[in-house]
Amino acid sequence: MFMFQRPCEGSGVRLCRLALILPILVLAAWRSVGGTQAEEVHAIAMHGKPALSADFTHMPYANPDAPKGGRLTWGILGTFDSLNPFIVKGLAVQPIRAYVVESLLARGQDEPFTLYGLLAKTVETDDSRSYVAFRIDPRARFSDGKPVTAEDVLFSWQLLRDHGRPNLRQYYAKVAKAEAPDPLTVRFDLTGANDRELPLILGLMPILPKHAIDVATFEETTLSGPIASGPYRVTAVKPGASVTLTRNPDYWGRDLPVNRGLFNFDEIRLDYYREANGQFEAFKRGLYDFRVENEPLRWHDGYDFPAAKTGEVIRDTFKPGTPQPSEFLVFNTRRAVFADIRVRQALTLLFDFELINRNYFFSLYSRVAGYFAGSELSAYARPADARERELLKPFAAQIPEDIMDGSYRLPVTDGSGRDRTTLRAALKLLSEAGYDLDGTVLRNVKTRAPFTFEMLVTTRDQERIALAFQRDLKRAGIEVSVRAVDPVQFDQRRLAYEFDMIQNRWDQSLSPGNEQYFYWGGAAADNPGTRNYMGARDPAVDAMIKALLEARDHTDFVDAVRALDRALIAGFYTIPLFNVSEQWIARWNRIERPQATALSGYLPETWWAKGEPQANPAK
Repeated sequence: MFMFQRPCEGSGVRLCRLALILPILVLAAWRSVGGTQAEEVHAIAMHGKPALSADFTHMPYANPDAPKGGRLTWGILGTFDSLNPFIVKGLAVQPIRAYVVESLLARGQDEPFTLYGLLAKTVETDDSRSYVAFRIDPRARFSDGKPVTAEDVLFSWQLLRDHGRPNLRQYYAKVAKAEAPDPLTVRFDLTGANDRELPLILGLMPILPKHAIDVATFEETTLSGPIASGPYRVTAVKPGASVTLTRNPDYWGRDLPVNRGLFNFDEIRLDYYREANGQFEAFKRGLYDFRVENEPLRWHDGYDFPAAKTGEVIRDTFKPGTPQPSEFLVFNTRRAVFADIRVRQALTLLFDFELINRNYFFSLYSRVAGYFAGSELSAYARPADARERELLKPFAAQIPEDIMDGSYRLPVTDGSGRDRTTLRAALKLLSEAGYDLDGTVLRNVKTRAPFTFEMLVTTRDQERIALAFQRDLKRAGIEVSVRAVDPVQFDQRRLAYEFDMIQNRWDQSLSPGNEQYFYWGGAAADNPGTRNYMGARDPAVDAMIKALLEARDHTDFVDAVRALDRALIAGFYTIPLFNVSEQWIARWNRIERPQATALSGYLPETWWAKGEPQANPAK
């Protein structure tokens, strides 16, 4: 608790002085752990040491001399009905988190997982990470001018633990106890958590003002701009259509090294579009400034409009150092039709990647089984070492030896769309699972019900893949319906697990951690709002996530992640579609970016307006 002091006077002066000294002694006691003195530092890394020393002046991927001014307009596919990104209810404006609400620490984008001081000037933990303490920068202020205090940090932790999104509740519930030894210090006791990532997770916790939030209504959607400590404030909202963020001229942290060269635009406007083709047409007209291109066909031949030909629109290609983003067709194993792993294996055999990659994607994509493609964390085509085998030994019966020894490969067709070898293998698996062909229809042997399911899609690219797969499955007597819905309905159904099969992408970092429980942990399987879309409930997966969180050095960590990858591959929860080795970004030349690229790839917060700032054309 806080101790507010007044001058010592009168006959109780000795006891009073003792009361003043006691908090200092208590602080010293919990800073000294196991006979060693814990140290307050400017940054903390998940493994190893931070790359930047305490006297760094700016992030290496930022231009510290970037000019301020102008407007950056985003074009976002979808809609919104809430400005609160920390709750399950509603469709939130996600950039609120990055531009309006701050954390105690900020991520260094050039390192796998290192955090530097932001609201917290220093961080402190012990070797076992049984606690973490943060010392708040006394200059830190919310946008209404009130100071950020330890009381706000404790309030945010309790609020998000009890009322936040499922992943936040899961993370913050691991804290045994939290306290504030003084108004600018907060300490989290992590006894029993056995989670070496937890100090960093708490460092990234959104800090919200206690004086400006009604706990009773926090879980309700709202279109009121939040009071927070970040560089921008919400200044205009058109429900479902646009949100305007304006840079706070009194932003307390504008001169921090971690922020130098960032947040350069005076205004950021978020424009929402309901339909993908309309969104692209708006970009061609200059109604928003940049777009992340996800469709190879469009990237290959869609940028032939006049502004792209004259150089007014620039196309950038980035190759980040993180695991390659991978697209998957996701089986909802909560559905009876996909409960049998042999069915999932059979449908994986029937997907003709070679045909689709050549005809639809100009052979721009590769394909890897697993969830950490293109990095040292991937287990695909790599034999398990002794440590991985030891981790997976209790689950050896469910991990095939070809996945363990690295010889397993995704099926390769002849690219004709009529590959007989894969069809025969798939029908054999389906027969073992209780399905046989009745003429041209695959039926359940016991019920005689035809094998049918629905693929839910929301973009043109997803629909093309789904229709191609529909043709592949027809050869095996499987009847598939393809339903196209708008992005809003797609998100709602995905979050509620109301689908048979969807296309999805999980982005991974070089330091996977607690979010893996959120992606495929058993506890998340029936909890709406998580990203365990496949409904995985696998003790091997949960055990490997636990192992990677407990890993103390890089070698053990890599082994645990690879073991997790093997457990996921062995579950056949998805059909791998393709891996994206590059980021494709198109931008109007009124927007400039630094020459250096972060390990994580493109970062709009490092961009600035070129020359004399100009307003974008009116929408």
